[in-house]
Amino acid sequence: MQKEPMLEETYRRLSEELEQLKSVERGIIAKVIDEARELGDLKENAEYHAAKDKQGLMEARIAELTDITGRAQVVDPSTLAHERVSFGSTVHLTCQKSGDELKYTIVGSVESDPERGLISFQSPMARALIGKEEGDEVELNLPSGKKRYDIEEVSYEKINL
Repeated sequence: MQKEPMLEETYRRLSEELEQLKSVERGIIAKVIDEARELGDLKENAEYHAAKDKQGLMEARIAELTDITGRAQVVDPSTLAHERVSFGSTVHLTCQKSGDELKYTIVGSVESDPERGLISFQSPMARALIGKEEGDEVELNLPSGKKRYDIEEVSYEKINL
């Protein structure tokens, strides 16, 4: 079973969602299904079928959250050294050709949001960066092609989800 590193805030949020689904939402959907069942013929009962579909989606989400939280490895990146790129590191890069600057933070797959510069530790880009340190160069395969970057800074910055 592969561990899933994540921030404590993410673990707490997912655990709360799981508890809400199991302790509250399950009961609500069961009641809706019972009420819809009382309306008669199940073959043509749209309310019943909609409720059963919703129940199926909810149970799938419960299974997904149970899996993720069961494999969770809560990491506090503020306690790590960040001399080398690791989970929770913020990396400042400069393209050797264009001088363009990039900034990425390595996070868990659940927290990943590339639009905000949060990349999963499992992504090809993060895997290329992990273990590197300031002053190293790295070749990244981007949608625009291969580019070489200089690692300008590796640090910890508070991650706002």
